[in-house]
Parts: sequence; structure tokens; C-alpha cells
Amino acid sequence: MSDFAAIEIPQRILLGPGPSDVPHRVLEAMARPTIGHLDPVFLQLMDQTRAMLQRVWRTSNPMTLAVSGTGSAGMETLLVNLVERGDTVLVGVNGVFGGRIKDTAERCGGKVVALERPWGEVFEPGEVIDAVRRHRPAVTALVHAETSTGAHQPVEGIAEVVHDAGGLLLLDCVTSLGGVPVEIDAWGVDAAYSGTQKCLSCPPGLSPVTLSPRAVEKLDRRSGKVPSWYLDLTMVRNYWGEDRTYHHTAPINMLFALHEALRMVLDEGLDARFERHRVMHDRLRQGLEELGMRYLSQSGHTLPMLNCVAVPEGVDEAQVRRTLLGDYGIEVGPGLGAFKGKAIRIGLMGNSATRRNVALVLAALKAALPLASAA
Repeated sequence: MSDFAAIEIPQRILLGPGPSDVPHRVLEAMARPTIGHLDPVFLQLMDQTRAMLQRVWRTSNPMTLAVSGTGSAGMETLLVNLVERGDTVLVGVNGVFGGRIKDTAERCGGKVVALERPWGEVFEPGEVIDAVRRHRPAVTALVHAETSTGAHQPVEGIAEVVHDAGGLLLLDCVTSLGGVPVEIDAWGVDAAYSGTQKCLSCPPGLSPVTLSPRAVEKLDRRSGKVPSWYLDLTMVRNYWGEDRTYHHTAPINMLFALHEALRMVLDEGLDARFERHRVMHDRLRQGLEELGMRYLSQSGHTLPMLNCVAVPEGVDEAQVRRTLLGDYGIEVGPGLGAFKGKAIRIGLMGNSATRRNVALVLAALKAALPLASAA
């Protein structure tokens, strides 16, 4: 008999930067019987998952799949496959996750040129274009939805210049996919990655990625092996492709969950889903501003699904979060980096973006803020 007691998992309302609340349909899908990763039924499910991901990414890219790992694994997959030693990589750094791309690109041997902006601000397309023309990078990487600041980066109009310079445009869509428009083909994006636990409302553990034919061509022209065996797309694609060549044991039940989550996204409709996120954001913003909380992301470029707000002067943000979790079962996120100790991050992602949740978190904050005041 085990001498370890069972741990009772509490019911939380997940309004942080991720994960989001997972619908019962998705949890039930995870509990289906585990089958083999080469079972014909599972291969059929993989094909449908790819097709649904193409719709959500709004792309026709054949190289569209789910990496076995969280969003950071998707980031590393694209960089380790598309960046060779000595390649110039232009990275927009205006928060934690731009900095993470920079670090990973350097680990891949890239010569990184960091385009920097203060936390919460976005890059004007013109300044990105000027930097591309100046440095002619092999890869230009931007964060579409900077989870640490709530900033929504404009992307349109950049890819044409990147391609004219002979490079690829790479986009971090971990927080944006399924919550705001992501137009891979229309914007000319060559490589993008996301995570399942944000606006797709699936448990964390998979990273949807998509690569354009131009990116696949660069992958095929590599002068040496991809440094990571596990994340080597020259091999992984053969498992997701027609050959079905074994590479690693896929997280089978997680793919059951993603398949069901994508069905729910498409059942709702992408445009309706984007509108729901926008409406819930507007309701939350109005309530937060009435409580004296201001947004830290650049005006006009605030993500609807990730609200990074400063706590009022003299309020202990950690105490606010403890009260929300302990008294109300509501999880929100702390500030990171430059915003540590100064902000909280409220997520309205996927299944969590509801009128009920907006009303609950506003009522809880109204009670919690005075309790956390030093005055």
C-alpha cells in the first residue's frame, strides 16, 4: 500500500496568463482509451487535427503539425530548424518572450540583432522594415501577442520586405491563436508557433506550428544536421506525413484533447470567437478603469485576451493575488520582468472569456484591493 495520500485538486477559475479553463468535452476526450501512435484510428485523428489547425492558422501550409511539448518547445523547434550557425536573426524584444526568442536564437549559433522597445510598447512596422533592409537577416522574429505585457504587435506589411531581403518571417502566436485574427498566408508569415493552453482551451502539452513552403525549402537546404534530434522537423514531418515513419511516441491522449478543442473552436466559428474575446475585454477594461487600474500595454495595441494592468499606488499586488486565489478561487498572474511587483495579468482566454468570469473577477478585485492597501 502506498504511504502517499491522494492530493485533492481544487476547482479554480483560471484567469491568469495560462492555462485557461478547459471545457468538459476536452477533458472527456483526454480520458478516452489510449491506443497506439501508429494505430490507423490515431493516424486518422492526426490528419483531421492537421486540417483543423490549417483552418485556425488560416493557411494552406502542408507542414502544419503539433509539436510534442509546450509553446516554448514550438519556439525552439522553429529556431533550431531554421537558424544555422552564423545566420543573422533580427528579434523584436519588448517583453519576456521576445527575450526568450533572442536567447534561443543565440543558442542556435545565430548572430542576433535585437530591436528593442520599452515593455508594453509595440514596434511600428516601419522600424522593423528599416531594420530588415539594414541587416538583411535570415530570420526576422516577432512576438504577435506578448504575454508578459499584453501588447498586440501589428504584422501586416512586413513579410514582403523580409522576403525581398532573402529572409523568413517568424511569429510567436502562443497567446493570440484562437483569440484574435492570425492570418498566416495573408500576412506572408513563414513560420509560427502557439500553445494549446491559451485561447484553444486545451491542457498544456502541445505546440501547434506551421511552416511555409519557403521555410521548408530553407530547412531542406541546411548545411548540417538540426542540432536537436527530438525537435528535428526533417524527421518529425515523416511521422505527420504520408510515410508515417516512427520518430517518437506521440502524446496520444493530449492529441485527443487538441482534436476536440479544435472542433469546439471551429464549431463556434473563428470570427465569432474573436468577437467574444473583444466584447469580454471591453467589459473588463471598463470595470478595471473604474477601480483605478490602468493598462500597461500601449494604447491602441492591447490584447483582448491578456490584460496587464498596474495595481493602484500603495497596493501590494502579491496580496491581491493571494486574496483572489484564497478567498475566491480565482487565479490571476503576477507581473514579470520590468512589471514585477507592479502589475497583475488577467487572462480572458478561450473558455475563460465569459461574462460570468468578468463579473466575478471585478467583484473580487473590488473587495481585495482595499485589503492589500498599505494606507
